[in-house]
Amino acid sequence: MDRLDNKVVLITGSSGMGAAVARLAATKGARVFIAALAPEGCASLAAEIGGSWFAGDLSVENNAKAAVERCVAHFGRIDGAFNVAGISGRQFGDGPLHECSAEGWDTLMSINLRSLFLMSREVVRQMLAAAHGGSIVNMGSVVALSPEPRHFATHAYATSKGAIHAFTTATASYYASSGIRINAIAPGLVETPMSLRAQQNPEIREYMQTKQPLVKGFMAAEDVAAAVVFLLSDAARCITGEIIAVDGGWRLSA
Repeated sequence: MDRLDNKVVLITGSSGMGAAVARLAATKGARVFIAALAPEGCASLAAEIGGSWFAGDLSVENNAKAAVERCVAHFGRIDGAFNVAGISGRQFGDGPLHECSAEGWDTLMSINLRSLFLMSREVVRQMLAAAHGGSIVNMGSVVALSPEPRHFATHAYATSKGAIHAFTTATASYYASSGIRINAIAPGLVETPMSLRAQQNPEIREYMQTKQPLVKGFMAAEDVAAAVVFLLSDAARCITGEIIAVDGGWRLSA
């Protein structure tokens, strides 16, 4: 029942979990539109899965509008969206509160929240105009549900993801009567380009053996993709406003 036959799905990422969802969605029958910053990554992934693409900074209002308009012009509609665009923040000055820079805070809020807001707004406008409902899945994080102070004390990042969880439930409540479902996933530590710092840290790799006991280490992007595709599909037609942890047991482990 988690088929996406003939559904048009817009994904705001061309690597890591975004790419994994794009590939799986395509195998499930979806027509996939990629919107991300790097044109090379967008073009390559779109060519691989037979989709289309737009490249630009999605935290810029005109780019968000253009991406959605391009998707509708190419495919005729939008049935689902996966808001995955985002960053981790240590390189920008994120960290424990007493060490976090104002610049780091502002960068995390702009990139992780503004693009999601703008893309969600434009997608919802299209869904309302078409009056066919739809599904949006937002990228949250397990650290907003279950903090880990020793290795992952990035307080701006956690705050941005907590805000995404609140945004998800608030918008899900409002648009449920229009048949638009809005959910979020809260992944644990996944082996993607964004988690490279953690992957290269032997202490963290050892810690993940017990912190994520279901996989005894880092999760694969495909583990998260399966949950996202389910939420985008009609198999999840009665699910909205949920924050679903896909964390390998993170929240239940010391």
